[in-house]
Amino acid sequence: MITEKPAFSLNGYPMFLLVLPVLQIIFALALVNRILLPLAALGSLATLICWAGFFMVQPNQARVFTLFGSYAGTEKRNGLRWTIPFYIRKSVSLRVRNFESAKIKVNDNLGNPIEIATIVVWAVTDSAEALFEVDDYESYVTIQSESALRIMASHYAYDPQDDDSQEIALRSHPQQISEMLKKEIQERLGKAGVTVHEAKISHLAYAQEIASAMLQRQQASAIIAARSKIVEGAVGMVEMALERLKAQNVVNLDEERKAAMVSNLLVVLCGDKNVQPIVNSGSLY
Repeated sequence: MITEKPAFSLNGYPMFLLVLPVLQIIFALALVNRILLPLAALGSLATLICWAGFFMVQPNQARVFTLFGSYAGTEKRNGLRWTIPFYIRKSVSLRVRNFESAKIKVNDNLGNPIEIATIVVWAVTDSAEALFEVDDYESYVTIQSESALRIMASHYAYDPQDDDSQEIALRSHPQQISEMLKKEIQERLGKAGVTVHEAKISHLAYAQEIASAMLQRQQASAIIAARSKIVEGAVGMVEMALERLKAQNVVNLDEERKAAMVSNLLVVLCGDKNVQPIVNSGSLY
């Protein structure tokens, strides 16, 4: 595996101040004495070759050097630089980039078809691996990120289930899912000299063919949960009412009338419509 190493280069400003006067001196000698013209021509050629060694490195950019097909090193220091003119120099951006994957359809852990997409924030950290270990590192990042997203989504359910094995779900645990997705993508992109800074789910929904049925299922689950809470509270209120009536000797009720009172209270407390009160002006019996 080819890994990044420093390249040979010098500060370009001293070299510029050195090469320019030499070139001027050579031209001056050629004009003064024509006998030195061949020597001046050779010096001019050498000086022009030296000019080819100048190059610029922008902030958050690297220059990868190759010499006759061999990797010679990477230069990351900014500004005007000078190196051996025969080096072939290729620029690689080290800036942080991001892309949003296409919406892909995949089955979750329960076999339900879902649509999912991700946003990946990444940057090149090893320029040699990015250029020489893969053919096109930008395309590699896109394809491998979508592959990792597909595999990760198939390991978890869309919604949390009742059993403990399915406590982490795509919709209910976004932070944990993001961390696992980032790890899954990084394992694939490490060989390309790329570091993943962040990976988050940007789109998550049931596939169109089951979206309506799943919406009804979610509504039913919400209704059941709400009703369970209402019944739990109603039973507590009925229990409290019976205990206080007994403790304060407000009225003595036999078992049959206790059952009737419990039934009436539960109907009042658990009903989803307003209660119409009936006032009994006669005797209790």
